[in-house]
Amino acid sequence: PLYSWVRQEYTPTDVDEAEFEVNVSGPEGASVASMDRAMAEVERVLRETPHVRTVLATTGGSFLGQVSRGDVFVRIAPHSERRFSLGRLLECLRAGEPSRAWREITTQRDVMVDVRRRLAQIPHLRCSVRNSPSFNIGGGNFEIDFSILGPDLDALNGYGEELRARALNLGGIVDADTTLRLSTPELRTVIDRDRAAALGVEVADVADTLRVLVGGDDRASRFRDRELGEDYDVVLRLRETDRVAAERLGELHVPANGGTGLVRLDSVARFEEAVGASRIDRMDRQRQVSLRASVAPGYALADRLAALREASAAMNMPAAYTTRVSGRGRELERTFQEFLWAFSLSLVLMYVILASQFESLVHPLTILLSLPLSVPFALLSLYWTDSTLNLYSALGILVLFGVVKKNSILQIDHTNQLRARGLERHAAILEANRDRLRPILMTTLALVAGMLPLAVGSGPGAEERRAVAVVVIGGQTLSLLLTLIVTPVAYTYFDDLGRLFTRRRASGPRGPTPE
Repeated sequence: PLYSWVRQEYTPTDVDEAEFEVNVSGPEGASVASMDRAMAEVERVLRETPHVRTVLATTGGSFLGQVSRGDVFVRIAPHSERRFSLGRLLECLRAGEPSRAWREITTQRDVMVDVRRRLAQIPHLRCSVRNSPSFNIGGGNFEIDFSILGPDLDALNGYGEELRARALNLGGIVDADTTLRLSTPELRTVIDRDRAAALGVEVADVADTLRVLVGGDDRASRFRDRELGEDYDVVLRLRETDRVAAERLGELHVPANGGTGLVRLDSVARFEEAVGASRIDRMDRQRQVSLRASVAPGYALADRLAALREASAAMNMPAAYTTRVSGRGRELERTFQEFLWAFSLSLVLMYVILASQFESLVHPLTILLSLPLSVPFALLSLYWTDSTLNLYSALGILVLFGVVKKNSILQIDHTNQLRARGLERHAAILEANRDRLRPILMTTLALVAGMLPLAVGSGPGAEERRAVAVVVIGGQTLSLLLTLIVTPVAYTYFDDLGRLFTRRRASGPRGPTPE
């Protein structure tokens, strides 16, 4: 139950590093000039937002070469001006407004929510506000990357838009957008195959003519400047006035009869205005549409992915269409599975080492019994502090395993020493726990004190460091009293079990009694 209560994500999403990104998606077919004007409006809105200091906007230029896309890097005021600090408190005290030190506390997430609300008022633009990635895992900086795979583009487009509408109604999902849009204007060339065959015109020749004269040839020839001694590529392309109208393109000539003659293009083909996909993504040789979005405050990646799976299942898509999670969601599931293996291997290795040290197969079980008792308290500390179970807090649980078991080692090792001196078991347990209580408390308090700066610290990336500290402090402190009581009790039960096993082996079947 505790595991289901704690929110789960790959890495903390509320990290305050005083910088974030804004991705802007304009209408398909928008020109560079119109997109530049739209990005100028986005810049103006961002500069008017409180705490924003630096704005760097770029239009197009992505690795896909999409003109209707834009990116903005935003840097906000440093932590010392937005978060509570002693210097800030002293400044407000000098101004006679001590309450202002608490009133003006603003996190990066608050600024991002304000930016998202302001950008939503700009028409015809889809804006996504996201944290800058702590490290690159591939596939882009998207918290949610949910894909639908299938054979038909029109059906994929419909399913993608339907899932996007359902995602916005689910709650906890913001900045939702799809990668497939069948709205890019294009001019299609429809070739009359029979007439082209009669005139000896090859389809490849028509395609090459349009590619060179309309799209442009990257290198038709080379020009050498003898004075400077430099070589330049010569790019061949029609003038803009000759390639923007279909009737002018029809006046182009294409080779006929194996290149022995020329034929006007409009005599073998016609032009039709249509719309198509700006990009077609594929995964595992299947076409796909991806829903990409961010997680709203108060939610986590794992529960939003589960909600999207339920929403996609309710769409009743045919069997040819499947769903898949990519990006951080896939890494989240993969990482937690690998952590289960890591936890299991750590238990095995600890048992082997303890068994060799104690020269016993029973005492390591008593010591390792404290580990499953610490996990619920670690999850409970995450739940009480409204933290998430992520990559860093999972590492904190591994650290907690190594810290918690040392208490049991101190108790059991001293108990065995006292029993080896001839002390009775019950008296040895009481004396050993009385002797070892002080060092156990000292080491525990020292560990908690050492973790407090991480838990209460601020600054860039403090949320990632806090995830480890919360698990170690909460799990160690809360499980301390329980392990102090459980370990000696379990010691007596396992010791009785070992004696019973030894007695049964000693009283096993014997050979025939001689006459």
